[in-house]
Amino acid sequence: MIANKRKIINDPIYGFVTLPDELVYDLINHPIFQRLRRIKQLGLTNLVYPGALHTRFHHAIGAMHLMTEALQVLKSKNVKITDEECRAAVIAILLHDIGHGPFSHALEHTIVKGVHHEVLSTMLMDELNKTFKGKLSLAIRIFKDEYPKKFLHQLVSSQLDVDRLDYLKRDSFFTGVSEGVISTDRIIKMLAVVDGNLVIEAKGIYSVEKFLIARRLMYWQVYLHKTVLSAEKLLVNILKRAKELSLSGSELFATPALSLFLKHNYSKKDFISNPELLRQFVLLDDYDIMASIKAWMSHDDKVLSLLCRNMIERHLFKIQLQNKKVSEAEKNAWLEKVMKTYKFSKKEAAYFVFTESVNNSAYNATEFKINILYNDGSLMDVAKASDQLNIKMLSKRVTKYFICYPKGL
Repeated sequence: MIANKRKIINDPIYGFVTLPDELVYDLINHPIFQRLRRIKQLGLTNLVYPGALHTRFHHAIGAMHLMTEALQVLKSKNVKITDEECRAAVIAILLHDIGHGPFSHALEHTIVKGVHHEVLSTMLMDELNKTFKGKLSLAIRIFKDEYPKKFLHQLVSSQLDVDRLDYLKRDSFFTGVSEGVISTDRIIKMLAVVDGNLVIEAKGIYSVEKFLIARRLMYWQVYLHKTVLSAEKLLVNILKRAKELSLSGSELFATPALSLFLKHNYSKKDFISNPELLRQFVLLDDYDIMASIKAWMSHDDKVLSLLCRNMIERHLFKIQLQNKKVSEAEKNAWLEKVMKTYKFSKKEAAYFVFTESVNNSAYNATEFKINILYNDGSLMDVAKASDQLNIKMLSKRVTKYFICYPKGL
């Protein structure tokens, strides 16, 4: 008896989502995809917004749903898209995040240095393609922007892709930050294709304006919220210290997969030459990290144990966000205080006092223009077409600097 693979998933954002075909069903049920259930979409953001506990799995299903809707809209406007291309585009967006590691962006270059999650996603897609006997080849070409119909890749990755449409709406819902609410239905209904590229019909300009403003506000209020940054930097420093101790020969509790990555500095070349590394990487998820942090609270190393206790008990760094660079004098003053208070060396104190910067650019026209299509067939970049001054401002890159140090000093 063959199982019914045309399943329906009840999504809190869109309601009932139907899986388009049997291959999608099989991909979703593969262990590599199921792993996304164990990786939170917003990492440590739940320490600020308690409802932000949704996963990469939720997001991937939502993005798949929006891709299906977008393709139907384009086909209804006589854009030539074959059934094979539809299936491939849906698979490309479904698998676009499978390369994310534990706590996603926070630890992206900590567990494996210099290897972007998209590179790992592509490698995992190649592995799945072997398992599914070449059925993902077209999806991989679309994902890597190697397919002639550019608009298919633009639906997966661009300034106005279904990935962004879903995560803004979903993250807004689960955090309760209403500034991120956007009209995905309206935007998708206004999609069109001109000269092989994705454009928006003029009637949809206000929805796009709202989308860009929502993206900027969500970055400052959620993704780059100063307390979220503080928590993420604490997590990064925990893994950094654990790795430093492991590389020097100290024994640390860890799952076998995490232990492997703590004891070695692997690069992209290592992943290419040793397929086993990729198999070990997909055994990692948020649970490996949090279980280890709980155990490390009682480790002999004072720096690691204090960092871990601060994370588990939510004693996060004090963080000051500002428009200009933090002076060395200010940084050194805090380092001195930490060294004196905790009897740390300067190197040890650097885990508790550090400076960095963050950038926010809601619209980058050099990456991919959002072109508005008028009735006469002409196109205009949304930044020029918009009658709102702040849309033009959104294309400017805003940089803020911050310093972190322990509270109560």
